[in-house]
Amino acid sequence: MTTPHIDGGAGRDGDLGLLSPVSASPRVAALTGDRAVLGAILRVEAGWTAVLEEASLAPAGSAAVVADAAVVDRYDVAGIAVRARGGGNPVIPLLADLLGQVTALDTAGVGAVRAVHTSLTSQDVLDSALMLLAAEAVRELLTDVKRSTAALAALAERHQQTLCVGRSLTQHSLPFSFGLKAAQWFHGLAAAASRLEALELPVQTGGAAGTLAAGTVLTEDSALTPLDLADRLAARLGLAAVPAPWHTNRLAVTALGDALAAVTDAAGKIAADVLFLSRPEVAELAEPRSAGRGGSSAMPQKQNPVLSVLVRSAALQAPALAAQLHLAAANFNDERADGAWHSEWPALRSLLRLALGAAEQLREITEGLQVFPPAMRRNLDLSGPLLLSEAVTVAVGPRLGAEGRRRLQDVVDQTLQVPLAEQPGTYRKLLRAAVPSEHLSDQRIEELLDPASYLGQAAEISRRILAAWPGFVQPLVEPNEPTKPTKPTEEKGANRG
Repeated sequence: MTTPHIDGGAGRDGDLGLLSPVSASPRVAALTGDRAVLGAILRVEAGWTAVLEEASLAPAGSAAVVADAAVVDRYDVAGIAVRARGGGNPVIPLLADLLGQVTALDTAGVGAVRAVHTSLTSQDVLDSALMLLAAEAVRELLTDVKRSTAALAALAERHQQTLCVGRSLTQHSLPFSFGLKAAQWFHGLAAAASRLEALELPVQTGGAAGTLAAGTVLTEDSALTPLDLADRLAARLGLAAVPAPWHTNRLAVTALGDALAAVTDAAGKIAADVLFLSRPEVAELAEPRSAGRGGSSAMPQKQNPVLSVLVRSAALQAPALAAQLHLAAANFNDERADGAWHSEWPALRSLLRLALGAAEQLREITEGLQVFPPAMRRNLDLSGPLLLSEAVTVAVGPRLGAEGRRRLQDVVDQTLQVPLAEQPGTYRKLLRAAVPSEHLSDQRIEELLDPASYLGQAAEISRRILAAWPGFVQPLVEPNEPTKPTKPTEEKGANRG
């Protein structure tokens, strides 16, 4: 039997995302792949040595030697992954290799090897590394999200008066504006992303059992304490300082997982709406087209909304992964968990991958969404005047008493018995007969049956939503990158309206 070739994620037998196309992206791989994890671990180890040297707790010159050794390309990622079985985590085999590299590179004989990993434990390094990995992934994710929210804000403003039909429990409910729909998409995404943006991802330095005992011995002749060193490491890595080690208090992990899941929830809501509204029989929206995307292996005429399909696939997977983090947190026994900690790693990384992939796809959807107002009006008109029956009841019902309101309901019930094409005339005729003209003039009937007159506070709601999240209205602009207006495509299209 031939032994499969094992590669750490980049070669012939590595996981390249074949069964997870939403996150099968070189950028996602670079941010969350095994090389990225290894790189984060090495940055923590190198950062700690630098902290010790600055505090005169490591030989002078140690930091430079360890930094030189902490280059991912020096290590066999696949081999370390396999050897991690021996200790249950990747830090242990990597540390052995790192010590070997430091020894070989310390040609000046400064004794840098004595500083590596001093007073740390594997969980300190891996927890800090995963927070570091997450911090970089979240920064990238928020860049995409803010481009999506900027595009949605533009849609909300542009379509403030674009009529469409609101739907409740799958049925037509009331006149709506597409601007408000876009604003509500913006609201969900901006609220979730702001929660993610506000997270503080902490450093971890608890020592073998969370008491910092080894660090106490290390610093007994120093003016600094182990907690001071932890704060310095946090500053060096760009992580949050913490009042105490959090080996078995996993709120940092569950809060991150919840925030990532919330972003995919919001993205999933948008994708679900786009999927429905792009059905041929609805045809109110369409995803941006791109050569080679959306095709079928069997039906050449199909243009599948594959971006929304992929976003929705991420949204359907993320909640269970967040739940896994909570399950692990609830089972962190003793001062170091036996399996619960280990179950966090793949769940958290999968959440990061899904959220990154979903945000990337969503950005393309929102920035290129095709909007078809004529089709929206056509679908709105399908329900005819019955869509405004609430407006009539609210306007004249109080004047008619209980019996009058019953007659208004009878008008609706009788109208529903006739063919759809006859309903507009039937409703007006029955309404005219049911309500005396002194309570409802012919002119007032037509005013009440105008969908544009029954949008309530839609425009003001949209305005308030955008005002509540000003940081998400304009896209992030990279240094030296000119600002480009976001303008989703709008088409009338004979087959759309």
